Amino acid sequence: MSDTAIRIRELTKTYGDRRAVDGLDLDVRTGEVFALLGPNGAGKTTTVEILEGFRDRDSGEVAVLGTDPHGSPRAWRDRIGIVLQTAGGLDLLTPREVLRSTARSYASPRDVEEVLEATGLTEKADDRIAGLSGGQRRRLDVALGIVGRPELLFLDEPTTGFDPQARRDFWGLIRTLAHDGTTILLTTHYLDEAEQLADRVGVIAAGRLLALDTPAALGGRQSQEATVSWEEDGTRRSVRTATPTAEVATLAARFPGEVPELTVTRPSLEDTYLGLIAPHVTDERTEVPA
Repeated sequence: MSDTAIRIRELTKTYGDRRAVDGLDLDVRTGEVFALLGPNGAGKTTTVEILEGFRDRDSGEVAVLGTDPHGSPRAWRDRIGIVLQTAGGLDLLTPREVLRSTARSYASPRDVEEVLEATGLTEKADDRIAGLSGGQRRRLDVALGIVGRPELLFLDEPTTGFDPQARRDFWGLIRTLAHDGTTILLTTHYLDEAEQLADRVGVIAAGRLLALDTPAALGGRQSQEATVSWEEDGTRRSVRTATPTAEVATLAARFPGEVPELTVTRPSLEDTYLGLIAPHVTDERTEVPA
């Protein structure tokens, strides 16, 4: 098995006079959870649709599981799973019926009962889809995406509209899939989601890759100065420092007992992300629809 699930070199796609993807280079490793981040109009949707084989590229090289998605054979499509933002037209059916029907289109599908259990839908397996909650419908979307036993799973904004508990339950499901060896490419606007789930994140804007690293190290987060804050004489005081431990030790020597309201923070993933895309958001546009 190759150690690279997705390989992109000099990928370009233009709509009229706008270049949605502009010479993009990117590798996604086999077995990792990779989060692709960027503002609306950054080129995320176009890139993912090219990888899924739903949109043609203008130029560049693309290999997904070692195959060019353009005109890819049926055997290749059996190896990928796709979870779109929305799916409809299934309200009168039940999760078990839909999964059984979908499973028949794959050469070596997962057992339907196993998929229902893995996605937390066993108790709702024979209920009409129209009666499922938003979180349960999203679990069904994932169930449909994994029933074919994919090696690579595409997740497009998977928890949009979820309440906090439903989001965390869903994260547990994604972690289970990743632990079982599924490569996952995730697009999301939730920075905490990327931080919780992704092994690496890539930030794109104007069709170009701006940064690529682990969530903890993206944009040099680990080496940036920390902010040490505390209360003194009724005033909130702060200092930025590259040596926060030494600063805390100095404060501890000044105060009897605990340092009042002491906090030590470094730039969050959101802070770093917003700083990276800031030069590009004034030109933010909605992606061209499929």
